[in-house]
Amino acid sequence: MYKILEVKELTTNIFSMVVEAPRVAKSCLPGQFVIVRTNEDSERIPLTICDYDRNAGTITIVFQIVGAGTEFMSKLKAGDSFHDFVGPLGCASELVTDEVEVTSKKKILFVAGGVGTAPVYPQVKWLHEHNIDADVIVGSKTKDLLILEDEMKAVAGNLYVTTDDGSYGRSGMVTNTIQDLVNEGNKYDVCVAIGPMIMMKFVCKLTKELGIPTIVSLNPIMVDGTGMCGACRVTVGDKVKFACVDGPEFDGHLVNFDEAMKRQTIYKTAEGRAFLAAKEGDTHHGGCGNCK
Repeated sequence: MYKILEVKELTTNIFSMVVEAPRVAKSCLPGQFVIVRTNEDSERIPLTICDYDRNAGTITIVFQIVGAGTEFMSKLKAGDSFHDFVGPLGCASELVTDEVEVTSKKKILFVAGGVGTAPVYPQVKWLHEHNIDADVIVGSKTKDLLILEDEMKAVAGNLYVTTDDGSYGRSGMVTNTIQDLVNEGNKYDVCVAIGPMIMMKFVCKLTKELGIPTIVSLNPIMVDGTGMCGACRVTVGDKVKFACVDGPEFDGHLVNFDEAMKRQTIYKTAEGRAFLAAKEGDTHHGGCGNCK
């Protein structure tokens, strides 16, 4: 059992939890994720690691209520426990696995949308701890839905907050601020964009025009977290990849976002999953390679 030490409601339907998981905390890196289960019969929920404390042996997760599993999670309190807390899973961000000397020479821009702010934060924090500044754009629909602003402000070189409705910070989409920063003379070696699929699609469309290499995290499309369910199957370039076992980070300019978003809609129903399994055959699964 993995004890929950702290629970916070960050904003409407978005919560953070600090969980006692020393073995995960000992080896995890920014960009990786965990799979949690509230009890032995509950669904598996993949969640990106938002923060970790190796000395305290704790992991911080952030989640949004999107179904029965996360609704139940939102009712848990400090002192309750998870039945399973498995990780770290997935590949760490290349920014933290490259040599520090290499990363320090790059001008980096992070773009976070909504709950995507949670997986962006540990990467920016890691860079800050290694004396590497990064510009960060955090976007949300309204001021009330903004999360982790103070935490991000403490580690970002420059923080730009945007709201779609103009209720706080800069007005408009995150792409507007990207264009503004470039127009102001900023030159970026790499952009890391994490958020809703539609946001990442349009960020990549713009950064491709601007000539900025872009990394995206496809954690929003993960379901099972092991490659066995086929939910996070995506085409990157001309290759089939699975976000949970091959990622979750990929070259955003090679991701077929339109195909991925259409596929996610089909996957939501049992009939749709059966259709995809028949259509995709042995490439439907990433873990077993078969669909029986």
